[in-house]
Amino acid sequence: MRVYVPLTLPGLAEAHRSGQLGSGPFTAYAVTPALREWYLSDDIEELEYAALNRAALASLRLLAGDAAAPRRRVVVAVDVPDGTAAADPGRGLDPAALGEVRVAGRVPLGKAAAVHVDAADAEADVRAAAGALAAADGGDDDAQFVVDGAEDHELLWYATQEIPNLVGIAS
Repeated sequence: MRVYVPLTLPGLAEAHRSGQLGSGPFTAYAVTPALREWYLSDDIEELEYAALNRAALASLRLLAGDAAAPRRRVVVAVDVPDGTAAADPGRGLDPAALGEVRVAGRVPLGKAAAVHVDAADAEADVRAAAGALAAADGGDDDAQFVVDGAEDHELLWYATQEIPNLVGIAS
């Protein structure tokens, strides 16, 4: 099963140092039954992209809580054995939980398939979105427009061999 792990650049640097993603259990995003029902698509690529975007929003939430982190969203795509990640059945179609799964145990960073990171030109919009997130969660339409501005930036794809260069951004 492919899961998308939201991080920040300092979080990616820590994963690179330790060789592990999360200390388990940790939150990630995947194509879940609820995400399939919400997205109304059978196209696995579209569904994977939706899960990636859910993880990017979770990365933005991490950035909102860490003012020192560079303003770039980070998502690690990693394959885990079936049964390692599970959705909370009690949350059903809760919009905040769509695609959310809990990954049991540690996952070696070496299992990562790719890393997705914002380009430098997204930093201003990501900074503004991180600052507006709480107001958007409270129903402020103008703040939601600012958050959506960060989502307009596509995350760039990086091979796992490029992680050392990426974490250099976080130093």
